[in-house]
Amino acid sequence: MNLDTKNLPPEVAAYIRSLEQKNQQLEKQLVKMQSLNEQLVKMRKRMFGQSSEQIQYVDARQLDFFNEAEVCSDASAPEPGKTTPVKAHARKAKRTKEELTEGLERKKVVCELPEQEQICAKCGSAMVRIGEKFVRSELVIVPAQVYVVDYYAASYKCTHCEAQTGESYIRQAQAPVPVMKKSMAAPSTVAYVMQEKFQNGVPLYRQEAYWKGQGVELRRNTMSNWVIRSARWFKPLYELLRKELLRQDIVNVDETRVHVLKEDGRESKQMSQMWVFCSAEKKIALYQYSPSRSGRVAREMLQGFSGYTQTDGYSGYHCLDSVTHVGCWAHARRKWVDCFVDGKPAQASRSEAAFGLIEEMFALEQAWKDESPQARFDLRQQKLRPLLEQYWALLDSFEAAEGTALSKAKNYSLNQKDALNAVLLDGRLELTNNLAERNVKPFVMARKNFLFCDTAKGADASALCFSVMETAKRNGLDPFGYLLFLLQELPKLGENPAEEQLTPLLPWAETLPDYCKLK
Repeated sequence: MNLDTKNLPPEVAAYIRSLEQKNQQLEKQLVKMQSLNEQLVKMRKRMFGQSSEQIQYVDARQLDFFNEAEVCSDASAPEPGKTTPVKAHARKAKRTKEELTEGLERKKVVCELPEQEQICAKCGSAMVRIGEKFVRSELVIVPAQVYVVDYYAASYKCTHCEAQTGESYIRQAQAPVPVMKKSMAAPSTVAYVMQEKFQNGVPLYRQEAYWKGQGVELRRNTMSNWVIRSARWFKPLYELLRKELLRQDIVNVDETRVHVLKEDGRESKQMSQMWVFCSAEKKIALYQYSPSRSGRVAREMLQGFSGYTQTDGYSGYHCLDSVTHVGCWAHARRKWVDCFVDGKPAQASRSEAAFGLIEEMFALEQAWKDESPQARFDLRQQKLRPLLEQYWALLDSFEAAEGTALSKAKNYSLNQKDALNAVLLDGRLELTNNLAERNVKPFVMARKNFLFCDTAKGADASALCFSVMETAKRNGLDPFGYLLFLLQELPKLGENPAEEQLTPLLPWAETLPDYCKLK
C-alpha cells in the first residue's frame, strides 16, 4: 500500500519510499523462493512419490517425504498383533491353465514303455496296452528359425506346335514379387525385423547380436536398409487411411520428441517431433514425422478436415482452421496436482477445491461410460454444466502470485476455457485426450531403446511402420501377420495402386487372411 507522503518532510517521505521499494523486492523474492520450493518438491515427488493422480495420492501431506514419521503418526493406530477389520471384497478368480493356453496348438505326447519292459514281471508274458493317464501340460517355445528358400521358375513348351511348325511355344512360371529387388530379405524377415524394432523395442544392434549368436551374419545397416526400402510400400495405404481419418468427426492429436542425428540444415543435437493423429470410431492411428513442432504440421495433415480436434493445451493447435478445438481435462487436473507442494492452508484449499471439482466430473463420466452419445449429452447439460460453472467461478474468486504453481494451474485452465467447455457440445467427446496419449506411448517406449533415428528417411519409415502396426493392434490384428500380409501383397500392386486395390488390404477388411488376426 502506497502512503500519501505529500505533507511529510522530504527525508521521511524518501525513507518511506525506500521501505516500499524494499517491500516490493522482498515480495518478489518470496514468490521466487516459493516457486523454487515448488519445483524442488515436485522433483522430489517425481523421483520418490506416487505417479498416480488419484485423490489419495495427491494430498499435500503425502508428498512430505522427509517428515513421513510426523505426518503418518497416529496415536490410535493398533499395536502389532491386534486384528484390524477390513472391508470385504470379491477377489477376481485366477484363470485356469486351459484358459491361459486357449487358442494355442496342442500336441499330444504319449509316454510308452520300452518294448523290452512290456513283459509281465510275474509270468513273463507280453503285456497289452489298456489306456493312458494324463500327467501334465507344458508350454513349449521354439526359437526363431532361419533358412534359405531358392526359387526356380519352371519352363513349359508345346510339343504339338514344335512338331507342326518346328518352333516351340514356351512359357515360364512367375516367381513371387520380391519385397525388394536384389535383396535376400523375404517378407517374413522384414516383418520380423520391423516388429522387433518398433513393437518389442529391440534396436537393430541388439538384433544383430542375436542373429550372430544363431550363426547368421545380419548387420544392422543391412536391416536398416530393409526397413527404409520396404516401408515405402506402406505409403499408398497410409494415404488411404488418412482419407478415412479426415472423414471422421473427431480426431485426437498429440506429439512427442524424436532425436534425428543427420538432417540437412539442422544440428545433430536439435530435437524433432513425431506427431500422432487418431480417431475412435474408425480405429486409426497415423504417425507423422516432422523436424518442426509448429502447428502447420497438424494443419497440413488435417487439411480438409472439419470437426472436433481434441488436444492438450499446446498453443500450436490453435492455428487449425474449420475445426472445433476440444481441451483435455486430464492435463488441467495435472496442473492442480503440481500445486500440492506448498503446504499453506490458503493455497492448498484453492487447489484442492479445483482438483475436487475435476474429480467429480470424472466420476460422473465414469458412471455414464455405457450410455449412448445422446444420453451422455443430456446428462452433461443437467449435471456436468453446473460443475463447470462452479469451477470457473472458483478460478475467478482468487488471485495467485505470478510464477507460482497455483498461478500456472489457474492460467492453464482460463486460457483454454472455451476448449475445456467444448465437451458439452457432443456426447461422443471425451473429457480427456487419452486416446492420443495412449497411441503415442508405444513410440515413447520404443524410443527409450533405440534412442534416436539416424536420418530423416529412417524417421519417416518409423512413422509408416508405427502407423501400420498400431492401427492393426487397434483393430484386433496380429502386427506381425498384418505386416507379412502387406509386404506380400503391396509389391504386387506396383508403385501407384488404385484405391479399389487397396481397400481389401485395410485393417478392418473382412477378407483378410486368418494369420492376420490374433489367435
